[in-house]
Amino acid sequence: MSKELRIGVIGAAGRGVISHYAHSPATGSRLVAAADIYPEGQRRFKEKFSAKFPGEEIPPLYEDYREMIEKENLDGVIISSPDFLHEEQAVFALEHKVAVYLEKPMALSIAGCDRILETAYRNRTKLVVGHNMRYMRFTRKMKEIIDSGVIGEVKSIWCRHFISYGGDAYFRDWHADSRKSNSMLLQKGAHDIDIIHWLAGGVTSRVSGIGNLSVYDKLPRRPMTEKQLKAGNGLADIWSVDNWPPEEQKDFYPIIDINDLNMINMTLNNGVLCCYLQCHYTPDQCRNYTVIGTRGRIENYGHETIQVWTTRQDSPWRQEGDITYRTPAPKTNHGGADPLIVGSFIDALRGKYDVWSTAQMARHSVACGCQGADSIRQNGIPLDVPPLPEYLENWDFTKAEEKK
Repeated sequence: MSKELRIGVIGAAGRGVISHYAHSPATGSRLVAAADIYPEGQRRFKEKFSAKFPGEEIPPLYEDYREMIEKENLDGVIISSPDFLHEEQAVFALEHKVAVYLEKPMALSIAGCDRILETAYRNRTKLVVGHNMRYMRFTRKMKEIIDSGVIGEVKSIWCRHFISYGGDAYFRDWHADSRKSNSMLLQKGAHDIDIIHWLAGGVTSRVSGIGNLSVYDKLPRRPMTEKQLKAGNGLADIWSVDNWPPEEQKDFYPIIDINDLNMINMTLNNGVLCCYLQCHYTPDQCRNYTVIGTRGRIENYGHETIQVWTTRQDSPWRQEGDITYRTPAPKTNHGGADPLIVGSFIDALRGKYDVWSTAQMARHSVACGCQGADSIRQNGIPLDVPPLPEYLENWDFTKAEEKK
C-alpha cells in the first residue's frame, strides 16, 4: 500500500459527498478519482469539491467506474451509487482487490449480499458497510444504557419510523420501482433493523409483515422515456416542507410499486421479539425506539433525548422517566456520524480496527428486510431468514482475516 492512501468514489454526487471526508492530504489520504455516469452528477461533484477544498485540483472524473478502478491504483473505493448498482460495483472492486466502503443497503437480495461477502472473503479484501446510525450519539447512548444492565435483560424492541419526506425522496425517482429498490424495508428499514439487532444482541430468524401502497399510487405521474426509466433518472432538488399535504402533490415517478406503509414483526435468534413500523407520508420525521427489559425500559425522542424508566408508576399522566439523558449532536452530516464512519474506513485501511458495524450485520439487516417484504407480498406468512455460512459469519471483513 502506498504511503498516501488513494481513494476513489463511485456515485460522485448526492450521497457521494461523504467521500470528501476521505480527502485529507495532511493526514495521508487523498481523494484521487470519481466516477459518475450522469453529467449533472459530475458537475455537482466538481462544484462541491471546489467549494470545500478551494484551490485544490479537482480529481479526474470517469463515466465508467471500471475504468477508474483499473487505472487509478486505488487503495480504497467509496460506493455511494443507487442501491441497484451496489452488488455489481462492489464485486468488481473486490475482485480487483480494492478495499470497499459500501453504502447501505448492501444489495437488493440476500443472494446479492452473500455474493459480495463471498467475493471479499475469497480475495482477502477489506469491506466496510455504511451503517452510520451506529455512529450517532443517541444510539450509542442507548446501547451503553442497555449494556449497563439498568433495564435488565432485553426482551422486546419496538421502532416507529415517521418519514415526512417520503414523497420527496423515494416516490419521485428510481426508489419507487421495486426492480431497483425491492422495498423501503431496505433503503430506509435497513438502518433501523440493524439498530434493533445491535441493541437486542441478536439477528432476525423469522419475520412476518403487513403493508400497502396507500397514498402515492393515486397521485399524478410525470412522463419519462424508456431510456430514462432504465437509467433510474429522478427529479433533483424537490425536498421542501411546502410539499404538503401528500395527496395534493404531483410529478411522481411513472412506476410506483413499493409500499408507502410497512409493518414487520421479528423473532430474533436469541428470543427477543421486535417490530418495525414505517410510514412515508407523516407530517413529521422521527425514529422512535422503545427497548423493554425485565427491569425497565428505554425510549428515545428524536436524536437528543432518551428517557429511562426503572421504577413502577401506575399513573397514566407520568411523562418523564426516572432518568433523562440529553444527547445533543450536530444538525448536519447525520448527527456527526458521516465523518466518523468514513474515518473508520480510512483507519481500517491503515490497520486500525475500530469499525463499529460489521459486514455480517449489514447482511442480516438486508436479509430481514427482504424476507419481511416477501412476507407482505404473500399476505403476511411468516418466513425464515437464512443464516450466513459459518465461514463467512466468522470472518473479519475489516481485517480480511479470521476472527480471533
